[in-house]
Order: sequence, then structure tokens, then C-alpha cells
Amino acid sequence: MDTVKVLKALADETRFKILVLLLRHNFCVRALSKKLELTESAVSQHLKVLKEAGLLVGEKKGYFMHYDVDRNALRMLASKIEELADIQRELCRPESFEGSQDCHGNYKGHKS
Repeated sequence: MDTVKVLKALADETRFKILVLLLRHNFCVRALSKKLELTESAVSQHLKVLKEAGLLVGEKKGYFMHYDVDRNALRMLASKIEELADIQRELCRPESFEGSQDCHGNYKGHKS
């Protein structure tokens, strides 16, 4: 999973709304467009982004494609966010930095 791609896909308010709707019920493009008061074309573009990010799966039902959220992808994203939250901060130790810079990126002997 490309975490940045997933986060970018979810950063759009409309795509986030689509995801929430699809978590509650699987919908086709037409139903989503009516619920969101958007054109089918606009909804299709948003669905494309969500699919490319790996967040959606589609199932053909008759003439219509119904979309559902890949909950495993959401769980993987949640796990990545947990990993971020668990990163421990390191203390600034000038001796651990090589070269002429200190731990703040300043050159040793110069004031910033």
C-alpha cells in the first residue's frame, strides 16, 4: 500500500464523504451522484482516485458496478498511523552528528 497515495485520496472532502457512504452501504455511481448531488462524471473521477489508491473494490451487479470499501486497506492505513504515533523522539546530541553541523542544522561555530 502506498500510504501517501491513500492519504492524498482521503484528503479530498468529497472522496472522504464517498468513503463514509460506501462503508455504510455499497452503491453504484448513479446512487452516489444522487446522494452527493454531483454529476455521475464527477463521482466516477473520485471513485477512480479511490480505486487507484487501493481503497475500493467493485462488483458488477447487472448493468451497474457497485462499490465497496476494502476495509483491510483502511486497517493497514490505521496501522501505519499507529506506527507514526509510536516513533520515539531522539534527544539532540551534537556528538551524534557528523561534519560541521550541530543537531539543529547550524554550522558549528556560527550563530543562527
